[in-house]
Amino acid sequence: MYRNQKGFTLVELIVVILLVSILSVYAASRFSGVSSVSAYAAQEQAISIIRQIQLDRMQSNLSLTSTNSDYTLQISSSCLGSVQACSSGSSDNRSDILQGNNLSFSTIPSVSVIEFSLLGNPLNAAASGVTINIVSPGSRASVCLNSQGYVAQGACS
Repeated sequence: MYRNQKGFTLVELIVVILLVSILSVYAASRFSGVSSVSAYAAQEQAISIIRQIQLDRMQSNLSLTSTNSDYTLQISSSCLGSVQACSSGSSDNRSDILQGNNLSFSTIPSVSVIEFSLLGNPLNAAASGVTINIVSPGSRASVCLNSQGYVAQGACS
């Protein structure tokens, strides 16, 4: 006598539970590990913002005595971006600002504002190069803006 049985076997149920648990552990580690990656993600965004402000200044054709807050980089403990973007406090519609609850910024040597020449070179206190340190709860990263205006990952040597 052959009976038509419906349902899953114990082995099938155990395999499905194992697969679901492996996927949930992987997904949970991705969500909980965001803070440890945030300094590295912020590093790439900081490089992009610095280059954007630098290029805007190079394309502005304004004299050196005429400063515009869109063409000047501001670095405070909680904000990296154009002076105008950091002073507005809203990053909703701007691409030239980086700020986050868990991010902090510092520079070596200590400068809060970096102006650029029409060639993209940093001026004044930043003329010899600046290392921008980015710190989040689980990680640290650095960005180098050298005396020739080159922006790269890592500290300036």
